Amino acid sequence: MGEEVKYLSFEEAKNLVAAIQEEENIREPDKRVLTAYNHDNRELCWFDFDELAEAVGDVPKDHKKEAFQDYVLKHIPDWAMDI
Repeated sequence: MGEEVKYLSFEEAKNLVAAIQEEENIREPDKRVLTAYNHDNRELCWFDFDELAEAVGDVPKDHKKEAFQDYVLKHIPDWAMDI
């Protein structure tokens, strides 16, 4: 069984993440991912868009971007600090 993932605090993640970009999944062109980048434009981690949408749940369209960003910032693995 794999090791349990530990996440950064929301504040640590906000300080580390400079951008969250929606991109094409290079392995599956018909799929999308959200990739988190640091201030040096280095990729920290990515999230499958469909899985993220399911985890976020039903939110009004005008709050979806904020809900996705909030979820991503609450799920940045602690190892991202080492990138």
